[in-house]
Amino acid sequence: MNIFLCCSKHFYHKLPPYIQELEHLGHTITVPNSYEHPFKEEEMKQQGKEGHIIWKSNMLRQQALKVQANDAVLVFNFEKNGQPNYIGGATFLEIFKAFELGKKIYLFNPIPDNIFKDELTAINPVVLYGELSHINLIISSSKSYSLSPSRQ
Repeated sequence: MNIFLCCSKHFYHKLPPYIQELEHLGHTITVPNSYEHPFKEEEMKQQGKEGHIIWKSNMLRQQALKVQANDAVLVFNFEKNGQPNYIGGATFLEIFKAFELGKKIYLFNPIPDNIFKDELTAINPVVLYGELSHINLIISSSKSYSLSPSRQ
């Protein structure tokens, strides 16, 4: 399966072992925008409001194209600044685009208790509870298989 990885730029450094595991499981991975330069946005903000707006708009368009080009999105929602299972605005937009397009949506950890909780619950992603191999179990199952308590 072709999978677009989504997460906060603060988590990019954690992704390499997960990318290797997913590829070992037979998946093709698309990395997040600015993966090679996670804090490029901070540089763009330093260059002024107009430049940042243009850069950020381009990133939003690119992420929509990446969602569209893949079969699924996998959100790595780790703890950030004391917030368990953090999902920020840009990641939420990626999830919502996947929902709009009927793509599979996986969360590495449970839905966070944040401003997006109601919307994320309605989107009803499959929660992997930290086990990437569950993606293959779900794919190979002929019945509607889910690890998320809300889907059972």
